[in-house]
Amino acid sequence: MHHPPALLRSLAEKVGTPYWLYDARVIRQRIADIQFLTNTDGVQARFAMKACPATKVLREMHAAGIWIDAVSGNEVLRALHAGHPGGHTPPVICLTADVFRDNALDVIREHGVLPNIGSPGQIADLVRAGYRGPISLRVNPGFGHGHVNSCDTGGPSSKHGIWHDDLLATKDAAARAGLAVTMLHAHIGSGPQFAELHENLTRLAADFVALLPHFPDLAAVSLGGGIPHNYKDHGAQVPMEPLHELFDTCHRRLCSAARRELRVEIEPGRYYVAPGCTLVTRVTDVKQTRTNEKGSGATFAMVDAGFVDLVRPAMYGSYHAIDIVGRDDEDPNMAREPIVIAGPLCESGDIFTRDDRELLAPRMLPRPVAGDLLTLRDAGAYGYAMSSNYNSIGRAPQLWLEEDGRVEMISRRETVEDLLKAETSQFL
Repeated sequence: MHHPPALLRSLAEKVGTPYWLYDARVIRQRIADIQFLTNTDGVQARFAMKACPATKVLREMHAAGIWIDAVSGNEVLRALHAGHPGGHTPPVICLTADVFRDNALDVIREHGVLPNIGSPGQIADLVRAGYRGPISLRVNPGFGHGHVNSCDTGGPSSKHGIWHDDLLATKDAAARAGLAVTMLHAHIGSGPQFAELHENLTRLAADFVALLPHFPDLAAVSLGGGIPHNYKDHGAQVPMEPLHELFDTCHRRLCSAARRELRVEIEPGRYYVAPGCTLVTRVTDVKQTRTNEKGSGATFAMVDAGFVDLVRPAMYGSYHAIDIVGRDDEDPNMAREPIVIAGPLCESGDIFTRDDRELLAPRMLPRPVAGDLLTLRDAGAYGYAMSSNYNSIGRAPQLWLEEDGRVEMISRRETVEDLLKAETSQFL
């Protein structure tokens, strides 16, 4: 959504640029959408917190009765810090992983969260760690979709999950280890097309029905995440009523096939938060290259945000709407020209306007001038969460715009002291 230029300028004066601005109203509306989808008894939503693990966001989820899908030991600890309970009854926090690293096994054992394993060898890992509780198995069903091809979450090229032909052997290994399989999980990804999502979810539910006789301890089936967000068309609405019916139908079909009550789960990440955050940056200069034998010249608007802040365009050419603050982009008479938006990093790929082949894709924009603010919209999912300290740059502050207009800083700009505090001189 568009924020008033005066607000964005005022915040820039107070905290500098770049900064992240979350909109409480938008995030709560997205949470309400998911609550509608899962308002059937026996259907439960989780938040794939990797998309946006800020404590403020996690507390919003807790208040709304949304459970958590974590993917590391530290994500579990962050969810606990935000108020989500540990334990298996019910398993409010689930830890999904193909590899246990760092403190993951310790956290599972100490806090009793449900491990959702995606690799058969993890059964032996759990046994060695002394874990004897219930587990979930993540299946690679052999099909799926990613937001772009490099993000496929199901199929032969996906690293995620246990290949479907190996599932029963893994179940037998779990039984020999005394680990009860209480959930089956698959995630087919958030492709941009709703029809494909609907078809894949229907197919996935049918696959789970066929598996039910082999899993007598099963209490839940997770259909994963994958509710799409349209980055290019802000008017696009996901058809909520058909999705609600689909989850209701899947639940009834699975319970009927199992002849007992089962919980059906979904775990969106992107959908809750993508439109709820804007990255605000300042134009520092506008410069040009000229056409020569190597290619066409371009106009570069240099800004103070880079892929240390928002890496998605550099990583896989993802699209974010860009606005020059204070220019009416709805005005058909506004002159526009092709502009490349480039950041401050010592890296030629530090470009926000790229296509999925990683080529320059200039955006038709009013020509900015130095000092203008520029916004990158829909930055809430995998924005701050994937930011880094490359070039020794501190992460930008996160601000939260409450519905009554108050603005709260929920994380400050990092300093060099933050960057240096893990460095040590310790002989081993």
